[in-house]
Amino acid sequence: MKVIIAGGGTAGHVFPALALAERLTARGARVTFVGSSEGPEARLVPEAGHAFRALRVAPAQTRISLGAVKALWRTLVGAREIRPLVTEADVVVGIGGYASAPALLAARRAGTPIVLIEQNSVPGAVNKIASRWAAVVAVVFDGTAARLRPGVRVERTGNPVRPEILAVGAARAQLVIEARAAFGLDAARRTVAVFGGSQGALHLDEVLAGALPLLRDRADIQLLVATGPAHVGVLQPAVADAGGLPARVYGFIERMDLALAVADLAVSRAGSGHIAELAACGVPAILVPYPHATENHQEANARELERTGAATVLLDAGLSPEGLAAGILRLMDDDGARAGMARAMQTWARPDAAERLAALVTEVAGS
Repeated sequence: MKVIIAGGGTAGHVFPALALAERLTARGARVTFVGSSEGPEARLVPEAGHAFRALRVAPAQTRISLGAVKALWRTLVGAREIRPLVTEADVVVGIGGYASAPALLAARRAGTPIVLIEQNSVPGAVNKIASRWAAVVAVVFDGTAARLRPGVRVERTGNPVRPEILAVGAARAQLVIEARAAFGLDAARRTVAVFGGSQGALHLDEVLAGALPLLRDRADIQLLVATGPAHVGVLQPAVADAGGLPARVYGFIERMDLALAVADLAVSRAGSGHIAELAACGVPAILVPYPHATENHQEANARELERTGAATVLLDAGLSPEGLAAGILRLMDDDGARAGMARAMQTWARPDAAERLAALVTEVAGS
C-alpha cells in the first residue's frame, strides 16, 4: 500500500501525521510526505525517517489580491509537479493546512481516493473544499460534522498523539520523579503548568506575569511555564518579584511527557494538538483560546471540552491577572472538581486515534 500524507504548516499538524505514519508503516505501507519547503514538516519528517517531497506553496487568501493569485498559481504548479507520485498512490491523506492543497487537487484529477483529517471544530478552508471529493473526513471534535456539507462521511477518530505522551498514564509515578528533577520542582508543592504553544502566547505570558504576585503567598503551589522562545524575558522579571513562589520558565519544553505527568492543572491555548495531549494524560485545564485563530476555531474547540466538564474557558479578550489567578486558585482549592475534570478529559480522549486512522486509511485504500 502506497500512502501520501500531505499538508503541515505547524507542528500541531505534523506530529499527529507522524504518529499515523508509524502505524501505517507497521501495517506494511510505504509512506511519503508532501509539504511546504518552508514549514516545520521539512525538518520534522526527515528527522523521523520518512520520505519527504517539498513543494513551494503560499498561504491561502480570503480576499482577491495579488497574494491570492500567487497562492492559486503555486497550488496549480504544485499539483502538476506531484501528479505522477499521486497517481501511483493508493490513497492521499490530507492533514490540513494550505500545504495539503496541491496533493489533494492532484488526487482529485488522478482519481486517487482521499482521506481528510480535520483537527479543529471549524474546518479549515482547504479541507472544507476538499471534503467534496473525499471518501471520508476523520474528525477530532463532535461539532465538526455540522460544519461540513450534508452527505460527507465523517468518522470521529480523535487526534493522534506521540507515543511518549500516550505512555504517561501508565508511567506517571516514575515520570513525576523525573520531572521534578529535570525542572527543579518541589515535591511538596502541586504544579500548575502553563502552555502557550510552540511559538508562545505573548498576551497570556503578560497576564501570567501580572498574576504571579497574587499567587506568591501560596506555599502549596508552583508553576512550570513554556513561554515560547521569544517571550522568556516577559516572565523573568515577574518571577524575580514573586517572592518565594517557585516558577520555572522555559522558552520551549522538549519533554512534554514530563510536563504533562507532573501537572495538577494546565493553563493552555486551545489548539487541537494541545487538547489531545491534555486529554490523553487526563490533565484538567483552563483553556484560553487564541483569539486570532482562523474563524475563531480555538474557542469552538475549547467550548466542546467545557461542555463535557473537562475544562473551563477564559477568553483572551477579557483575561486579567486577577481573573487568571482566581481561576487557578479556585481549581487548585477544589480537588474534587479537578478529579472530575480529569475523568472527563479521559472520557473525551481517543488514545487509539492513530490506530483508528490507520484502519480508516487502509479501508479507503483497499476500496
